[in-house]
Amino acid sequence: MKVILLEKVENLGVIGDSVEVKSGYARNFLLPQGKALRSTKENLAYFESKKAEIEAKNNKLKAEAEKLAETMKNITIVLIRQASESGFLFGSVRPGDIVSELEKQNVHVAKSQLKIKNPLKTIGSYQIGIQLHPEVVVDITLRIEAPRQQTVKSEDTGAPVEAETNTDNITSEAVAEIPEDN
Repeated sequence: MKVILLEKVENLGVIGDSVEVKSGYARNFLLPQGKALRSTKENLAYFESKKAEIEAKNNKLKAEAEKLAETMKNITIVLIRQASESGFLFGSVRPGDIVSELEKQNVHVAKSQLKIKNPLKTIGSYQIGIQLHPEVVVDITLRIEAPRQQTVKSEDTGAPVEAETNTDNITSEAVAEIPEDN
């Protein structure tokens, strides 16, 4: 099926391109999302008459997305998850977890805007892409950490015993306040 793109679509084209796509992709994604029009004489004439308006709207949305990206580029999210001694998480970090942490920092994005390349199943630092506009992607830093262990003396023998800290109420800000063990 031949369509006229109304916005940039990754790996497909830019505004005004007339491209051939599979009919299911057009019917189920491009047309309902308002990203394209069927390529007919009437739609081509309509697009040509509205081209300046469509490009102006796209430039406005892109400028807003770039402004938001500028404020988001230094965001770091810290998630505390249970992990094995080798660093593998018991479960994985899901897009919903990342979105809820961003909400706590007053950044509102949809799960579909996250660009996660590989499953997040180990402790470490990751770069997560957030697509704010078809032409604007900002990277944020995600750190996945395990709860810290504290050494506590046993009341019975006085010998050191490892005890897990309660992580139920730990926030990103609280993690920064925990002193490093030397």
